[in-house]
Amino acid sequence: MTSTLAYSLIYLRRLLFVVLALAGAPAHAQLSIEITGAGATRFPVAIPVLENEGALPRSVSDVIRADLERSGLFNLIDLGLAALPEAVVPDLPAVRARGADAVLTGSVVPLTDGRYDIRVRLFDTQKSGELGAVAMRISPAQHRATGHRIADFVYEKLTGQPGYFSTRIAYVVKSGPRYELQIADADGDNPQTALVSREPIISPAWAPDGQRLAYVSFEAKKPIVYVHDLPSGQRQVIANFRGSNSAPAWSPDGRQLAVVLTKDGPSQIYVINADGSGARRVAASSGIDTEPAWSADGKWLYFSSERSGGAQIYRMPANGGNAQRVTFEGSYNVTPRPSPDGRSLAFITRNNKGFQLAIMDLASSQTTILTDSVRDESPSFAPNGRMILYASEIGKRGVLAAVSSDRRVAQRLSVQAADVREPAWGPLPKP
Repeated sequence: MTSTLAYSLIYLRRLLFVVLALAGAPAHAQLSIEITGAGATRFPVAIPVLENEGALPRSVSDVIRADLERSGLFNLIDLGLAALPEAVVPDLPAVRARGADAVLTGSVVPLTDGRYDIRVRLFDTQKSGELGAVAMRISPAQHRATGHRIADFVYEKLTGQPGYFSTRIAYVVKSGPRYELQIADADGDNPQTALVSREPIISPAWAPDGQRLAYVSFEAKKPIVYVHDLPSGQRQVIANFRGSNSAPAWSPDGRQLAVVLTKDGPSQIYVINADGSGARRVAASSGIDTEPAWSADGKWLYFSSERSGGAQIYRMPANGGNAQRVTFEGSYNVTPRPSPDGRSLAFITRNNKGFQLAIMDLASSQTTILTDSVRDESPSFAPNGRMILYASEIGKRGVLAAVSSDRRVAQRLSVQAADVREPAWGPLPKP
């Protein structure tokens, strides 16, 4: 199979989902998460019930524990206690004797305006000291968001990296002839449908503000790039030129998008303002250039290209200029996604096992295969760079999966009786 044909096939698979035995099946919006791999050494931490947590309509501590457990980095220790009040320093040697190296204390106080005051403190049992505290006032409906924020706090204090539990993910669910662009919390809960169509929806991309999504919709019987304002539900056509309009990618400042257009010939990369004005071509080659992604500092555009004869990854200055080849190992490497810290690059590589998710250290060019699956596509980094969300297939059905950048932690996200594809991990919420 020629590289051009192989490249076309993987692109077509993204455009038209492989659907077998799904006709007429209803979409179940809730993503279920299965932990398929955990870190070899997990940090032992105790998360008791918050004092007076029963005053809330739903549990906050359950959300905290589920987040930390799902990360694969923590071993949750049951202290056998009803609650540890935030105002009281616990018996840290006794907690340590139970096997916990850290413990969270917390209290819930109902307020006269119907809100709740929630306070938590995190303690290091080995050093017998406090690691930090969080206080917030919430409405009853904010119990899940509060649990995610506290889990982020615990994660950052114990790992030194920002948490990602308060983020959202976007993905496309296909059931029969119906496509849904959905938004959910990072744990797959609280799904909301942003768009429903009988035509394919692909390539969702989050704006840095976390309030807008760019995507490609075929509802007009051709690929058109839209920007969708999530709070208002309003959307705007950004690229509807002659031919194909595809692969939107936001600049780090949210003012521009890189898009792939065929208005002047083969697929080439353009940069366009976020309002759809000022489209200008930044790459020129006789082959296909596609799948652009900005580096976190905004200086580079990474992209897939056949300019060397086979599908490989290149980068060029974001304003245009000479392209530099990035991947040399293997004959087929596509869909580059730079990490938030700029040190590594996730991408899809083809080998004798199939299409697999890989990560490259950009300083050394050392590449590691992260998955055992054979039909991976659409990688997307968590904002802290720790996890990578991607699409794959199990039993001829599309599922989402996530793997840590060191390969030790793995998860699988699926929707019952439906095909799930095109994942995109959203940014950290603004304070």
